[in-house]
This record gives sequence, C-alpha cells and structure tokens, in this order.
Amino acid sequence: MSTPLFIKVCGLRTEQDVDAAVEAGADAIGFVFAASARRIDADSARRLVRRVPEGVMTVGVFRDQPLAEVRELLDASAVRAVQLHGSEDLAFYDALRPDGRTLIRGVAVRDDVPPHGERGEDILLLDAPVPGAGETWDRSGKRLPEPGRAWLLAGGLGPGNVAEAVRLARPWGVDVSSGIEISRGVKSPELIAAFIAAARAAG
Repeated sequence: MSTPLFIKVCGLRTEQDVDAAVEAGADAIGFVFAASARRIDADSARRLVRRVPEGVMTVGVFRDQPLAEVRELLDASAVRAVQLHGSEDLAFYDALRPDGRTLIRGVAVRDDVPPHGERGEDILLLDAPVPGAGETWDRSGKRLPEPGRAWLLAGGLGPGNVAEAVRLARPWGVDVSSGIEISRGVKSPELIAAFIAAARAAG
C-alpha cells in the first residue's frame, strides 16, 4: 500500500486560512519568518499554531538568518518543525538537531539536485530558482530523489497543475504558497481547498 501524498501549505497568516488548510486535510502548515510579503511575527504565529491539531506539522521557514534569531523565533512561535531555505551549512543543521524538531532543507534548484540527507535533513524540499515567485522549474533531465525518500516538490504549483506534476515527478509530497493566493501574500480559502483536493486525487 502506497504512502499518502504529504501536502504542505505555506505562508499562512490568518485564522481563516489556517482553518481552511486544516479542514481540507493539509499535513503541514508553514509560517514564514524570513523577509517576504508572507512574513509573520512570532506572536501571531503562536496564536495560529494553537489552532492546528497535534497531527498536523507546523513549520517555521527561515532564509540565511542568524542561528540565535532562528532559535528565538522557533521557541516563541512554538512551531514543531524548521525549514531552512538559504545557504545554511551542515553546522547550522547540526546545531538545531538536538532541539528535536523536524528539519526541512529547502533548495532552489538551478543545476543539479542535491542528494537527500546531505545536511542531515529529515525532508528535502526542491523549489524553483526563485523561491516564492510562483514559477515552475524544468525537472527534465534532473535526477530526482529515489522513491521512498521524504522530499517535497515546490515551485509554481496550483490547483490546475499539481495533479500532472505529481504524476510526472512522483514526489513524496508537495508544497504550495503563491499558487493559492489571490494577490501576493493574500491566500484564498477556496484555492487552498481546491489545491489539496487536486493533490490528494493525484497522490
């Protein structure tokens, strides 16, 4: 029996959007602490995290921020996983590992796809060259992680193309942000539900 597709919905900032993602069956909800139109402060994130059931992963997303700042925001927001989406090295991952949170490595794929687990991450996220821009990326000729590895496909996914992307790339899971927005940084509960339904049907 195959493992159900893992679905992460990222960049949420309102109670309405968090509730919509939970009700539609998201497996993970991401809160962006890096510089972005989707950025959220720790207090707001903590309030939203309280609305998320124990079985749904809550993720803090960071990019090239100091370790002390990352730790402070993780503790203040009470998220249960950390996604590093910059040039953080192995030592950075090693420093966070004892905290017991799930580690997600976000990679903007330009040339070769890095091997899963290269920095000790639990989950590898493969994104477009410009993360968060809503752009798809050319996966042809790329050596994607082998079946069974925990990796997420991201970059330009939305309700209309996620099914085809899943069928072609066969990822362990998918991640969406801009593809469920009605304007930059503003999510649509209807698009959240539509994306999750389309991904589930394909997975």
